[in-house]
Amino acid sequence: MKVKNIKGTENNNCKCVSWLEHWKKFSGNFLPATCSVERCQNRPEVGAHVQKDSPSDNSWYIVPFCKAHNQQGQSLNIRDSIKLVSANVSSTCGKNL
Repeated sequence: MKVKNIKGTENNNCKCVSWLEHWKKFSGNFLPATCSVERCQNRPEVGAHVQKDSPSDNSWYIVPFCKAHNQQGQSLNIRDSIKLVSANVSSTCGKNL
């Protein structure tokens, strides 16, 4: 799947310890051993804000990226096994229970 890293999101916060923790909590998965980007062997260090590279979906998602790929703004192929987690805190960690 192709995604685009969203630039300028460093001031966005959630109630989780970090966006990487947010991804782990809401994906229901363990952190992968490597970055979500295909063929990248770096370890995931951040929860990156991304959008699907599709004009029909403007939603923001979180995926585990290495710091190098989190700095890139172009389209990137991520592995099909990586679950996209909503970055919308009102429907995830900020939801009133």
